[in-house]
Amino acid sequence: MPHRDVMHGSRAVAEAVRLCDVKVVAAYPITPQTHIVEDIAEMVANGELDAEYIMVESEHSAMSACIGASATGARSFTATASQGLALMHEVLWIASGLRLPIVMVNANRALSAPINIWNDQSDSIAERDSGWIQIYVETAQEALDSVIQAYRIAEDAEVLLPAMVCMDGFVLTHTVEPVEVPDREQVREYLPELRMPHTLDPENPVTMGSLGDPNYYMECRKQQELAMERALEVARRADEEFRRVFGRGYGVVEEYNMEDAEVVLVTMGSVAGTIKDTIDMLGDESVGLLRLRLFRPFPKEAVRRALANAKVVNVIEKDVSIGMGEGALMTELKSVLYGSDIKVLGTVAGLGGRDITTEHIRQAVERAQRALRGERVDEVAWAGLKEEAV
Repeated sequence: MPHRDVMHGSRAVAEAVRLCDVKVVAAYPITPQTHIVEDIAEMVANGELDAEYIMVESEHSAMSACIGASATGARSFTATASQGLALMHEVLWIASGLRLPIVMVNANRALSAPINIWNDQSDSIAERDSGWIQIYVETAQEALDSVIQAYRIAEDAEVLLPAMVCMDGFVLTHTVEPVEVPDREQVREYLPELRMPHTLDPENPVTMGSLGDPNYYMECRKQQELAMERALEVARRADEEFRRVFGRGYGVVEEYNMEDAEVVLVTMGSVAGTIKDTIDMLGDESVGLLRLRLFRPFPKEAVRRALANAKVVNVIEKDVSIGMGEGALMTELKSVLYGSDIKVLGTVAGLGGRDITTEHIRQAVERAQRALRGERVDEVAWAGLKEEAV
């Protein structure tokens, strides 16, 4: 039977891995992801999860091990963060190019230098073109549920792409909250056994990862793009089915106080909770929130529909595209809204774990409202920046 408990976000992810009957876990510890693989190791040692647990010497090796395991048809999992994800960069593309439905949790953490172990989303944003599905979660409950959904999406015959569930390091991994852990039989009903069309099998030899010369390489990339486009509809169906089975769902985007909103804050991840609280405190029906849960594939039409009545959008994000002067989500949103009358502003916030306060959210709202009145405002602002230091 489903049961509720209070647990760290990391433990919630480990519970999801157990419920999904993952067969191979490749693990290399890195803050703030370490608790995830520690909890999974304990489950394997206690017989709660019948899986091969591979302790490797680096994150590059962790993903390589998952690639080998997935290529044989085994449901595979790993977790990482920050520099670990960066070290995986080479093999992330291989996992996607080989169309292997590996699921990984990334505990979002800032990249060095200077060395920093706290949260922002620069690490996963930097991998947005690697061919991985990317899901960003707000809560520990959503992290657990999204791991289960990620396998359902990644393993769908129309998709067969790896998936990354992104949860804010420390903010979610190391804080506790009530979480409902589903019944294992319910999960098995929702998530069928992995059936891949082609696997490495000594009895039926195949070649994987062979040379793609100029005559074939572009077609392989186009096939990945088409699979990613199909993943959008598969993700929508997977969430609807999840709601039917478990009584809760999230959509590919979440709308909050949007019915009469002319000013809309757009974000991803756990900061959405602070934004919701601030909107509630403001008590202003003209201010809403659009949270993107799915970043890859980018839910273009869902975003356009949600923002159909908006006048000004302010994107609050924990990353910055150095040299572009704005966050990656802002750039992509401007592309999606090109040709509309919606003014797009950006707020770079929370880099390296800097607190994002309700006052910062209020300032983002006020800036957007000034733009709505026709006043001149900076297109991009940095929340909480110590101006005297720069």
